[in-house]
Amino acid sequence: MKKLIFLFALLSTGCSGSGTDGDTSFTVHEELTSPNGQLTLHVGLKGSKPCYALNYKGKEVILPSTLGLELKEARSLLNGFDVGEAQRTSFDETWEPVWGETRTIRNHYNELLVPFVQHDPDRTLLVRFRLYDDGLGFRYEFPEQPTLTHFTLREERTQFAMAGDHKAFWIPGDYDTQEYDYTISRLSEIRRLMPDAITANASQMQFSPTGVQTALQMKSDDGLYINLHEAALVDYSCMSLELDDRNLVFTSWLTPDACGDKGHLQAPCVSPWRTVMVSDDARQILASNLILNLNEPCAYEDTSWIKPVKYMGVWWEMITGKSTWAYTDLPSVRLGETDYTACRPNGRHGANNANVMRYIDFAAEHGFDQLLVEGWNIGWEDWFEKSKDYVFDFVTPYPDFDMEMLNDYAHRKGIRLMMHHETSSSTRNYERHMEEAYALMNRYGYTAVKSGYVGDILPRGEHHYGQWCNNHYLYAVRKAAEHHIMVNAHEAVRPTGLCRTYPNLIGNESARGTEYQAFGGSKPHHVTILPFTRLQGGPMDYTPGIFCMDLSTFAPNESKVLATLANQLALYVTMYSPLQMAADLPEHYSRYMDAFQFIKEVAVDWDDSRYLAAEPGEYIVVARKAKGSEEWFVGGVTNETAREMEVSFDFLDPSRHYVATLYADAPDADYEHNPEAYRITHGSICATDSLRIHMARGGGFALAIREALCGDETAMPLDIWKPAE
Repeated sequence: MKKLIFLFALLSTGCSGSGTDGDTSFTVHEELTSPNGQLTLHVGLKGSKPCYALNYKGKEVILPSTLGLELKEARSLLNGFDVGEAQRTSFDETWEPVWGETRTIRNHYNELLVPFVQHDPDRTLLVRFRLYDDGLGFRYEFPEQPTLTHFTLREERTQFAMAGDHKAFWIPGDYDTQEYDYTISRLSEIRRLMPDAITANASQMQFSPTGVQTALQMKSDDGLYINLHEAALVDYSCMSLELDDRNLVFTSWLTPDACGDKGHLQAPCVSPWRTVMVSDDARQILASNLILNLNEPCAYEDTSWIKPVKYMGVWWEMITGKSTWAYTDLPSVRLGETDYTACRPNGRHGANNANVMRYIDFAAEHGFDQLLVEGWNIGWEDWFEKSKDYVFDFVTPYPDFDMEMLNDYAHRKGIRLMMHHETSSSTRNYERHMEEAYALMNRYGYTAVKSGYVGDILPRGEHHYGQWCNNHYLYAVRKAAEHHIMVNAHEAVRPTGLCRTYPNLIGNESARGTEYQAFGGSKPHHVTILPFTRLQGGPMDYTPGIFCMDLSTFAPNESKVLATLANQLALYVTMYSPLQMAADLPEHYSRYMDAFQFIKEVAVDWDDSRYLAAEPGEYIVVARKAKGSEEWFVGGVTNETAREMEVSFDFLDPSRHYVATLYADAPDADYEHNPEAYRITHGSICATDSLRIHMARGGGFALAIREALCGDETAMPLDIWKPAE
């Protein structure tokens, strides 16, 4: 659904790259190296301000940058510090995620805990640094002390001073949405390009000339890939970055509450981790587990109820305008007072029994796990932009949606229905009904819910990314766990790795997804950037798999999907998620059943992932090994530029022989002029082989690879790959 987007106007921070307390030279007190010795961290004081700097293989990544926080109604934690006695430790473990890109994850770092001591008043601010081979994480820690117990943040002043005018892949700073197309520019160009970046996505908004959101991906002229983000966002406001574009210094900027405050804390407590990933190989940024590793281990003893899901949905037809969420065309309704059985239906309601059963039949026939149904519950007539507290009750269906019958029908077919809870951003109303809503799901056998937060947050004045709402999102996830329910939250705060601690948080939106292909389209380079940015914090419910690119052929919508069909297949591999949707209509898949076969076969949980080629904004090629099998799937996507990609199969077991099916762009495919043109070929491969594959403009390819079996005709050596029968 299209979101209300309000971009914040950043205020002047009064804080630059140099200190304001006299001596501005950086005095190093502590040094820390990564386990492989390639990253070096320096920590000390700039004047009397806490300061750090980071180098990679002798190259400057973060120039001396100050740390600290400005407090409300108290002396700030910005300057007047001495450095106390630091503590050092090292840690090395291997842990198994409940679901993920790999079966195991190594968590290996060297740690430095630095106490910064103020003497007037007598207070200590701890900063904990963890240095990994792929980057740095650090956070503020506030021990309980007589002079710092309850306190309010006016602002966090964490700096990231860049060593050059890097190329950046950015979206504007915003308190309520990440649903922007990415802009690619130099850091020094952000101020000039910001108005265009905003008006291309929404109109009539206030904006800052310099504010951007994380995860922010950059590339330096000397070939370093640098990523800024945060991890373990709990009981704190989400961080954006304000850029001093003259000095190329980013400063943290927290989302305010309704009173303009940036956070209310009580010691002992900690901030989220601030993260800096760095490598001279873009593939290592994509393969990094830094964000996950900085989060706490799984909070649940029993995770057997948490399972990856491949699903379809009564959704795309509503997004495109073919059908509606609302049952009637009434201009307004009041829950508890409107008798829907006496109302005249509009005839376009998508969540009706016959239509849902049609989707159930198709999803069950082709082996899907679940079916999402939106618009099933009363209240959709005037839910949007009305600032209503009590909009939905999350338990009462429309007259043409027989919940018991449809769930029984789905279960007999071997699949489940997926619940939908659109809160219309009335968080208080959702919490008011949450227990009853989750209990209803248990009663009918729902195991997963897609929640939504469209519109201005209620209570009024709060923001989607503020401390209050961040606490609400986590409350919903924890409460869902009590009912063994998995959560896919849309319009919530961008992920920061909390899915490690709460693995029932199986997906998020929190970025510009496929729905925007029905709102005018997204630039082809969008899907070559998201894995470097949004997906760093956790998987995205991107809802790929659109096969009919001209929406006017089936809906009152003139938009065109700006991708090729092969590109849509590739997204199931390049856009990692344990929650994958086949988003298009059953009748469109029936038209291209040979291509639909890849969506049916592709896995959603993995033993291994290999990033074969990557350049942000240009292309990504990924190979993944399905959990518990010898099947591999490879996906590749490109931007607006057509290209040939050489794919080596050296990730395969050299002792085995394999057969593969390639789904590729046809020679004349093009995302603008011939997007549905593809070709399917098959052949045998082994670990010493390579294949040159053409990707059209806005295109891609997908490969399904399985071990060759005795008697398999395609296991015979082929000099030339053959068209599939």
